[in-house]
Amino acid sequence: MELKAVPVMFPEGSNIIFGQSHFIKTVEDLYEAMATSVPGASFGLAFCEASGPRLIRKDGNDKDLTGVAVRIAESVAAGHTFVIVMKDAFPITALNAVKSCHEVCRIYCATANPVEVVVAETAQGRGVLGVIDGASPVGVEGEKDESDRKELLRKIGYKR
Repeated sequence: MELKAVPVMFPEGSNIIFGQSHFIKTVEDLYEAMATSVPGASFGLAFCEASGPRLIRKDGNDKDLTGVAVRIAESVAAGHTFVIVMKDAFPITALNAVKSCHEVCRIYCATANPVEVVVAETAQGRGVLGVIDGASPVGVEGEKDESDRKELLRKIGYKR
């Protein structure tokens, strides 16, 4: 078995949701989840089949973001994984709809941070062991940091 850290490259100002699913219907259901939970968002998605023709299935309402999702799927190349790349939206607005899809087994990350996918490769194929999302902490929040966090959440409308 060989372990690899695969960097996930997506455009500045966009976010991704990366997860695992189990059925070809995933592509259509994730499209519907995105379109109905985040109207006006631009997105593209890709899903790696693990059996049959083993194709990367794709959809989206933005050709460029769909292309980015396909490139991510090609680089990770692990069966039954999916990636959604979105702009003009944050994962928090779509995450429950994505998790509610019957086929979705796991969400590895939902982020705008730099991401590396930790992949194990065997003679059978590739599987995802986990992700590295962003960077390691450099300290513990102090009073000013706490105040800034609370102010930010209110400023962007997530708290009153």
